[in-house]
Amino acid sequence: MSGSSVSAHVREIAVAHSPDSDDAFMFYGLATNKVRVPGLKFNHTLTDIETLNRKALDGFYDVTAISFHAYPYLQDKYALMPSGGSVGEGYGPMIISTKQLTPEEACKTKIAVPGTMTTAYLALKLFSPDVETEVVPFDQIIPAVLAGKYEAGLIIHEGQLTYSRSGLHKVLDMGKWWRDLTGLPLPLGGNAIKRTLGPDLMQSVCVALRDSIQYALDNRAEALEYAMQFARDLDVQSADKFVGMYVNERTLDYGPDGRDAVSKLLDMGYEKGIIPNRAHPDWVELAAAAK
Repeated sequence: MSGSSVSAHVREIAVAHSPDSDDAFMFYGLATNKVRVPGLKFNHTLTDIETLNRKALDGFYDVTAISFHAYPYLQDKYALMPSGGSVGEGYGPMIISTKQLTPEEACKTKIAVPGTMTTAYLALKLFSPDVETEVVPFDQIIPAVLAGKYEAGLIIHEGQLTYSRSGLHKVLDMGKWWRDLTGLPLPLGGNAIKRTLGPDLMQSVCVALRDSIQYALDNRAEALEYAMQFARDLDVQSADKFVGMYVNERTLDYGPDGRDAVSKLLDMGYEKGIIPNRAHPDWVELAAAAK
């Protein structure tokens, strides 16, 4: 059989995720072909989460990382994959400041946020519905606060571990606030898959992602070495800690309370008028043989 006829039978799957150490760790198996699926080729695009949220509105990628806050806006095009979640177990995005402020004081100022479709933004608005915000690229929030452009900023990703190096103060950890409020973990982001792929292909891709996560967890040292290229200012020990926060057994399977937390978060957003339409979380359920 000729090479051209072989390639004609390969289905390319466009995958997009954030250029962060935890996402890189999660997708290590697929990105390096340690995990393969006959007949499928995975093409990876890395870009910031707010851009991914916006592109998902148009169904741009077959598989995409999204903020859970974005899901109600794209649920007609995408279902939620059962693996790949970034879930805060009593920790998550933080409000930080150069001053020691109370959360109430911080929310009387204009807060720099990483995007209005991020889950961090949704949690902030649930905490303080009238807070004034301004969108700043996520990796520029700490510099902007240090420069005095904002009294407070809402940080995500590795900034949760590095903010204190700059002399900044933690005002409020949204994950701890959410846990105290609901008793649930804070589901920040997940992976979504286009419905137009059809049930069989959706199953195959969901199994491939789960296997990629499992491969990384089983081969932690090599997966972490790969992820370090995306670890923005983190040493190996800190990167390992950050990856452990957001890629773990919960990433393989949200669990009943994890799925409940997604519904609770989005229902609250709708009921508070932050999200205009009610979410109907729709999870791809893996066939028994794939589990």
